[in-house]
Amino acid sequence: MSRAVVESLIVPLGNWLLKPIYKLYERWLWLQIKNGPFPKHVGIIPDGNRRWARERGLNPTSGHYYGYIKMKEVLKWIWELRIPYVTLFAMSTENCLHRSPEEKSNLFKLIKAGLEELMNLEEVYKNKVKILVVGNLSLVPEDLRKTAEELINATSTHDRYVLTIALCYGGRQEIIEAVKKLTRDVALGLVKPDEITEEVFIKYLPTGIIPDLDLIIRTSGEERISNFLLWHSAYSELYFCDVYWPEFRKIDFWRAIRSYQKRERRFGR
Repeated sequence: MSRAVVESLIVPLGNWLLKPIYKLYERWLWLQIKNGPFPKHVGIIPDGNRRWARERGLNPTSGHYYGYIKMKEVLKWIWELRIPYVTLFAMSTENCLHRSPEEKSNLFKLIKAGLEELMNLEEVYKNKVKILVVGNLSLVPEDLRKTAEELINATSTHDRYVLTIALCYGGRQEIIEAVKKLTRDVALGLVKPDEITEEVFIKYLPTGIIPDLDLIIRTSGEERISNFLLWHSAYSELYFCDVYWPEFRKIDFWRAIRSYQKRERRFGR
């Protein structure tokens, strides 16, 4: 039986009666990907929380909560594969500017609780996970900003994994701010125009300390990157998954990894 036929039969089946078949399929997938190569840096755009909730007659806030629970699960899958860098798109600049006050308040409370949980999570210290929070933090409440700063400081010496949380973040806005800083240094004579290279410019990006994205995964069936890490995604492999984020399964993640492994990365050559 072909792989396509197997997946067409297994993937739509989700009830508990089929759990043994699901585990068998999961094992089959693992045998395909276990020898690598694995991406060094994975970006996650966890889309579809609100639609998932609405389709179930729930308040959108419930969708964000279950999305948060799923995020913790997915991070464990990523670290199990020893992928050293992961960046999560928590909220875009547009989310922070245009969502309703009630929804933003709920999201900020959930993100703050998540950062506090990371602060006390044993795996963060055992696995030496450095945590970065990047974006326009002037748009978030002061208590959330302070929690983010405390977490960044508490994990600053960790050097095995890096978890970057993009909060009130926009790729275009990040590049514009970097250009402003660079032009100021040019005006002060600290940098000469003919000295500006990619290596020089990247130092002005808040995300410049993380490597380029190898793989970007977006859920919910939307096929765009929505202003996410534009500089770092120049040669990223893109994987779009039809399921909403709260429904994202280990087999969906491993299928993204399998797709990555089958691609020939040329980097423009």
